[in-house]
Amino acid sequence: MAPTPKQYDYIVIGGGSGGSGAARRASGWYGAKTLIIENGRSGGCCVNVGCVPKKMTWNMASINEALHAAKSYSYSVPLEDVKMDFRSFKKGRDASILRLNGAYERNWEREGIELIHGTAHFTSPHEIVVKLQDSGEEVAYTAPHICIATGSYPIVPDDVEGAEHAITSDGFFDIECLPQKIAVCGAGYIAVELAGVMNALGVEVHMFIRGETFLRNFDSMIQQTMTKRYEDVGVVIHKNHPGFAKVERIDDEKVHKESMAQGLGRETCCDGPCEGKKLRLTTKGPEGTAYEFDELLWAVGRAPEVKDLQVQNAGVEQTQKGYIKVDDFQNTTVEGVYALGDVTGQVQLTPVAIAAGRQLGNRLFGPPELKNSKLEYHNIPSVVFSHPEVGTVGLTELQAVEKFGKDNIKTYHSKFTAMYYDLFSPEEKAKNPTEYKLVCAGPEEKVVGLHILGLNTGEMLQGFGVAVKMGATKKDFDSCVAIHPTSAEELVTMK
Repeated sequence: MAPTPKQYDYIVIGGGSGGSGAARRASGWYGAKTLIIENGRSGGCCVNVGCVPKKMTWNMASINEALHAAKSYSYSVPLEDVKMDFRSFKKGRDASILRLNGAYERNWEREGIELIHGTAHFTSPHEIVVKLQDSGEEVAYTAPHICIATGSYPIVPDDVEGAEHAITSDGFFDIECLPQKIAVCGAGYIAVELAGVMNALGVEVHMFIRGETFLRNFDSMIQQTMTKRYEDVGVVIHKNHPGFAKVERIDDEKVHKESMAQGLGRETCCDGPCEGKKLRLTTKGPEGTAYEFDELLWAVGRAPEVKDLQVQNAGVEQTQKGYIKVDDFQNTTVEGVYALGDVTGQVQLTPVAIAAGRQLGNRLFGPPELKNSKLEYHNIPSVVFSHPEVGTVGLTELQAVEKFGKDNIKTYHSKFTAMYYDLFSPEEKAKNPTEYKLVCAGPEEKVVGLHILGLNTGEMLQGFGVAVKMGATKKDFDSCVAIHPTSAEELVTMK
């Protein structure tokens, strides 16, 4: 006879930010007996191989940019003597991530949430079996409410011979020493962020994109200006690229691994030479072009992390691409089973998953007045940590025209040089644009889209995101007294 499953009020599969938000609201706020099942390090993608280490690396790259900018402010910075130890930086970054892993687990324990590490799969709508990470034992658990928050993983193309020799964004954070020359395949925000970081750190960066611009889901202003900006600062962009047919490892992999194990690295980040990794990339077509790089980064999309869940055993339906089908309240097609975050294919941002998880916890375990709680998925602000940063909230100009009609849309636009660059040479100024656009709809000119790029965009957008969420009009923006001298004042003074 099979052992009786351990019973809980709420089971959350996935200990990432969304799963944590869902569990903490249910347990810490409402006292539900809650279990989190995590098959990796606590905190999920964002903490371990996403937002947090990415921003730390972006900060490091920004410091390198500031060192080069110091000359324009009359500092004598001997750049040839300034050493960059990327291996030491990675060690510090990894230690910081470990501290965050511990913080997540301490918070869960303090709020009465039980944590187990293992791989879960459904056996019925309200029962799962977990293969425990430590012992390999399989244990059954049951709950009237089960939430799937397993996130997504980076895609490696299955039609490219030797694709496994390259890395994804996960592998990016395993790099101990900077490559001298890297290829980035992709045009989305992850590709743009990591290419920007590498370029700012002095790596020769080549981007391979299918179209003429990258960030193609963003407003046309951002696409065009940012693509040109990357070209201006030395990123080689291979446009209308047909894709790669083959990736070959042409170095001695054994020697390379031994060299890395000895703590040696490239002159760009460590002392001493190393036997570097070398790849040959061949494009598709009868006469494929061959390129050689030290590293190739796949940034061609993400897929839902569902392969081990066996959701079919619960009757949960998926989309054609494998995402879990959900309604506006995060309900799946099975009563009592929910899903949120990247695994649903909705807006794939960490704060979105956290917010959805909290609203779900409110609805399931909160007081009667919260029984209709749900996350509104429109007017969600987001930032791309590119160089410079990009921020957006609401509709692109094209989306607004499609929704309201061209005659009902008015845009306001400003392009200028931020004051930070006033002391730079004209050539350097031209490489560092700041550009803003407001998209307004109707006779009242309600702001339905706001798109900005330039220094400090990440910190700037949060407040404007509140304004757009509240339904601000152009008149409301105009009535706000400008803060001078800032770049942000341009958003309340545009004519």
